[in-house]
Amino acid sequence: MRIAVAGTGYVGLVTGTCLAEMGQTVVCFDVEKGKIAALQQGRSPIYEPGLEELMRKNMEAGRLSFTADEKEAYREADVVFLAVGTPEKEDGSADLTYIEEAVRAVAKHMEKDVVIVTKSTVPVGTNERMRAMMERWKPPFLRTSVISNPEFLREGSAIHDWFYGDRIVIGASEADKEAAELLSRLYEPLGIPIVRTDLASAEMIKYASNAFLATKISFINEIANICEKVGATIDDVAYGIGLDKRIGPHFLQAGIGYGGSCFPKDTKALVQIAGNVQHQFELLEAVIQVNNHQQALLVEKAKQYMSLRGKNVALLGLAFKPNTDDVREAASLVIAHRLLAEGAHVVAYDPVATDNAKKHLPSTVQYASAVTEAICDADAAFIATEWDAIKQIPLSVFREKMRTPIIFDGRNCYSLEEAKQANVTYVSVGRAAVVAEGCEVKKGKY
Repeated sequence: MRIAVAGTGYVGLVTGTCLAEMGQTVVCFDVEKGKIAALQQGRSPIYEPGLEELMRKNMEAGRLSFTADEKEAYREADVVFLAVGTPEKEDGSADLTYIEEAVRAVAKHMEKDVVIVTKSTVPVGTNERMRAMMERWKPPFLRTSVISNPEFLREGSAIHDWFYGDRIVIGASEADKEAAELLSRLYEPLGIPIVRTDLASAEMIKYASNAFLATKISFINEIANICEKVGATIDDVAYGIGLDKRIGPHFLQAGIGYGGSCFPKDTKALVQIAGNVQHQFELLEAVIQVNNHQQALLVEKAKQYMSLRGKNVALLGLAFKPNTDDVREAASLVIAHRLLAEGAHVVAYDPVATDNAKKHLPSTVQYASAVTEAICDADAAFIATEWDAIKQIPLSVFREKMRTPIIFDGRNCYSLEEAKQANVTYVSVGRAAVVAEGCEVKKGKY
């Protein structure tokens, strides 16, 4: 088969590269000519461990190519994967402009029967509307099928997730069962369980999956906040409930909330989808509200210990999670803006996400090339992302380098025993604070 992928963002580039690694001939299309030029030279526009190397390998083998020419991409394609953006509108609903543009382009340039596979996260009912669009716009003598095939790739481990995922979801109408069989055979070598559903169910699985995981995160964060007030330790609580097989240990790490391109957007979109059918999704509305509060938690904690005005503050970690350069909806951005509003001077560090963060933060934020540089002479340090480059720095180094060794850890990177041994003031999430010997902790005293 000849496969085309529309969109070379995170999902599209991983999809195209991994399909090529499976032996398929793949051409990836994007309207951004600058991005395509970089990709043609073997440079990935996103940071994802192992992706650039795998991309170059398959380009050299002749299985993977990139183009900004719609006709070149679509005219000979047997299968077109749609992986274009569905950004959030002001009301929380998904903007389907790029999906519609991609469908129109395929219909315009197709010269043979084609199967359209939707990887983009789209509201329930979108694939049915896409089928209707294709029927209106395609050449009358050619046939099209539309399949819903949502992605479940985690940023930072996307290649592993492609080849060793939990499941592959394929949604199709009765009329497109043959196309669904074709896609099943494409994925068969992976040996991953395939779930076959109708179109609407496949679309809903994606939203429901992300909404459930977001709910789990907000739940454990609320439990963590209660733990602090009743004297319990969230590490022990999370471990204890995670041993229950009905609950499981995943997504029970307390912290400063979720971010990224999926959870925030998809939870809001699902609330909007529910509203469109006159259903108020109260639980998910609460999940979103809890997460918004949690992202600002560290600054509120800090204000109980010190006045931030005029203080030098190190902000460690800018990506929304480790092993990615994605800062979309990252808690670090909320923290940085709150610190600046309090009058602090912010020096930030991240191993790979600095350039992306600069697009979202004021020019007053300074940037360091190492953790030790960021914390030098700092009055406080805030940990927003649990990068290994941050976690591997001993707390004793914080004490040596900082003017006042007080650390606000939003990812619980260190144990309380480590903090005590290093004699630093260490404030984390869902655990008792450790106060350095000889330090007063009343507001304004640090």
